[in-house]
Amino acid sequence: MEIKKTDIISEVLRKHPETAEVFMSFGMHCLGCPTATGEAIEQAVMVHGIDLDKMMKALNEKVNN
Repeated sequence: MEIKKTDIISEVLRKHPETAEVFMSFGMHCLGCPTATGEAIEQAVMVHGIDLDKMMKALNEKVNN
């Protein structure tokens, strides 16, 4: 299964709890905050100044290994 940039963070975490490590490694420590329940990955990386392509690569490598 591939994680997409439009996927909601909380849904990704629910389906793939191992991705929490990836989110946190990119500086996204507020995974349980209300915003994460309705925010897509692409929205969050803009707010946090994170490279979307790097984040997506790391997330998909995590779930596909």
